[in-house]
Amino acid sequence: MDEHTKENLRLGRDAYKKKEYSRAESYLLQVLESHSGFADVHNMLGVIFHDRGLFSKAQGHFEMALQINPNYTEAALNLAVTYNDLGRYEDAKRVYGQALANSRTEPGELDPFVRGKIANMYADIGDVFASSGLYDLAAAEYDKALSMAPGFVDIRLKLAQALRDAGKHDAAIAQFEQILRDRPGYTSARVHLGITLYAIGRNTEAIAQWQEVLRHDPDNKSCKMYLNLVSGAGGD
Repeated sequence: MDEHTKENLRLGRDAYKKKEYSRAESYLLQVLESHSGFADVHNMLGVIFHDRGLFSKAQGHFEMALQINPNYTEAALNLAVTYNDLGRYEDAKRVYGQALANSRTEPGELDPFVRGKIANMYADIGDVFASSGLYDLAAAEYDKALSMAPGFVDIRLKLAQALRDAGKHDAAIAQFEQILRDRPGYTSARVHLGITLYAIGRNTEAIAQWQEVLRHDPDNKSCKMYLNLVSGAGGD
C-alpha cells in the first residue's frame, strides 16, 4: 500500500471515530479506488450510508465486507439491521443467526479479523523500529505479529529482512525459505534471499535465486542489476 493510501485510511478512520461522516466518506472512497480489500472500510462506509438512509448502498458495502471476511461479526449485524430496514425480514433473521453462530468462539479465542488487525498493529511498530535501525526490536515485533497471523507472508518477509540487517543471516535465510515453501512464486522473498546469500559470500546460490526470478519475470530490473554486479566481481 502506498503512503497516500495509508494516509487516506488513517484520516478516514479518525474522521469516522469522531462521527464526521462526510469527511470520512471522502477519504474512505479514495482508499477503495486503489485497495478494495479492506473489510473495515466497507463496513464504515456501510454505516455512513445507513445513517443517511441510503440502505441499498449500505447493504452493498456490508455484503462486500462479509465477502472479504465472512467472520466479521459487526458487519454481519449491520447487514441484518439494513435488511430489516429494507423489509427483507427473512434475510435479516438468517444473517443475524449466522452472526451469532460465528461469534461463539472458545473462551480466550480471538476472531480471525481481530487477530489480523492486531498482527498489523505489531507490524506497524516493527516498521518504526526498522526505519530507525533498531532491527532486533523490529524483529521482535514482527515475531509477535506472526504469532497472531502466521500466514501473513508480507510480515514474514519484513522479519527476514530485519534479521538479515541485524546480522542474523542464518535466521533470515530460514524465514525466506519458509516463505518460498509456502509461496514459491513470491518474487520479493526470492530476490531478498539472493541478497542475503550474496552478503555472506554464497554467490553461486545467490545467482541461482536471481536466475530463478528472471525465469518467471525476465524484466526484473533488480535481479538483472545484481547479476551484473556479481558477474563484474568475478563470482565465487
